[in-house]
Amino acid sequence: MQNDVLTSPEHAEPTHRSRGRPREFDRQAALAAATRLFWIKGYEAASIADLTEAMGIGTKSLYAAFGSKDALYAEALRYYYTTYEGLVWTRFRAASTARDAALAFLQDSAIAMTGGDCDLPHGCMATLAIVGSEGHAELGELMRATRAGGFDLLKARFDRAKSDGDLKATADTTKLARFVQTVQSGMAIRARDGADRDELHAVAEIALSGWDNITGNIDHGMQGKA
Repeated sequence: MQNDVLTSPEHAEPTHRSRGRPREFDRQAALAAATRLFWIKGYEAASIADLTEAMGIGTKSLYAAFGSKDALYAEALRYYYTTYEGLVWTRFRAASTARDAALAFLQDSAIAMTGGDCDLPHGCMATLAIVGSEGHAELGELMRATRAGGFDLLKARFDRAKSDGDLKATADTTKLARFVQTVQSGMAIRARDGADRDELHAVAEIALSGWDNITGNIDHGMQGKA
């Protein structure tokens, strides 16, 4: 897919628009609209024409305010995280045990991924985002870093559980965090494919139904088998 550029004919401003300073607009509202479109369509499929229509602005205004499509996507991803992260992580942070934290994370992910209480797009923007590496190396790295941030939160919580005696001292928190994150990633795919909330809640409950066996078997003694 070719990069969208300001000088391409199909992205030029309509000839009837007056020259000079682009009209003012609500930048935050435009960013929210772009975030929703990227969330639904992904980076590659969301064209500049799609974005300007959703944001209610012209191409010149988009580039003047955000710099480029890549920069807009990066800002949209940050907006997505800061605006919606509480839907998934609030109960996780307040949970008293590692298992309760993991279950809250998966259950609340199920709610958020199926629209929450405010008609959100289904799925997870960060989990499902696919950005071609050619010409978008920095954006690809941002996506990996964003997903790694979720892993780091899970691992830090499980590390604390080891220190508190809630998890065995031999538990491998890296493998445990990766397991929980992978379950959530699968849930995101199912949500995008139309799975309802009850189905995803069932997935969360089944995934953690053997928590004692999972945490007992995922230990440092398995590292050589990984």
